[in-house]
Amino acid sequence: MIQVIDSHTCGEPTRVIIKGGPDLGKGTLGERARLLETEYADFCRSVLREPRGYDAMVGVLLVAPVNKDCLTGAIFFNTSKNLGMCGHATLGLLVTLYHQGQISAGKYDIETPVGIVSAELHDANTASVINVESYRYQSDVVVEVDKFGAITGDIAWGGNWFFIVNHSPIAVKSKNISQLLSFASAIKSALEAHKIKAFDGAPIDHIELYDKPQNSEAHSKNFVLCSSGDYDRSPCGTGCSAKLACLAEDGSWPENKEWVQESIIGSTYTTHYKLSGDKTIIPTITGKAFVTSQATLMHDPLDPYKYGIVL
Repeated sequence: MIQVIDSHTCGEPTRVIIKGGPDLGKGTLGERARLLETEYADFCRSVLREPRGYDAMVGVLLVAPVNKDCLTGAIFFNTSKNLGMCGHATLGLLVTLYHQGQISAGKYDIETPVGIVSAELHDANTASVINVESYRYQSDVVVEVDKFGAITGDIAWGGNWFFIVNHSPIAVKSKNISQLLSFASAIKSALEAHKIKAFDGAPIDHIELYDKPQNSEAHSKNFVLCSSGDYDRSPCGTGCSAKLACLAEDGSWPENKEWVQESIIGSTYTTHYKLSGDKTIIPTITGKAFVTSQATLMHDPLDPYKYGIVL
């Protein structure tokens, strides 16, 4: 049996594994994350895929950190693969640990497969994450997309790799979600077909489309296709980090000034960044998360879908 606590951060769900996860040993977080993905794929699918979860959900497996000064180690995963870092899930994790009585308001370090991130719980439902160092890898990359023609975007790192389209040809509005999903999926397929990669040949598994905001307090509105194939309901913490890195390198948004990012469903993150190098930044993402349920997941050996539905 697997015990979990579910939450959502600005609409995007997180499932924290409280008890019943696999023993991944005592290697680095990166080594343990690879072990989770390669040797325990059935576990990940059973936790997140239908009928117990769904594609938009991100799982968090809590593990002992290598750095003993950290609150915990956290391995993030979705229905298809591991994530290097996940902003919304980090915010959800803090709110979950507060709900459990494990922490109080304050600052904490969390060890992830891509490095240590600092986070702060402000109150029961508000938290910030100081993300990993973020940067733009390439600008103005043109890719030919089937049925859409030449699409220009930036490749940037914010804890995951993103292809960022600053002016979406399809309006970023909730009524267009199906069209945006098809468009973003077509971009991802085109990047793969044309062998357009990120640093060191890494695949670009997130697509981010930007448009003008509908919220008068926001600076832009985005639609994010996640590596799971579903879209992010939140403004996407790692995506915001990648976007801020592009704004910083362009000189179009100053250090320490708040950038409010609106999501496809209208929720918002408040963000800002500090310069950490000539082309690198340290972003801070602030948002709200709420615990939605606490459950024990059952896996009957006779259940044909005990490892989730795989189509």
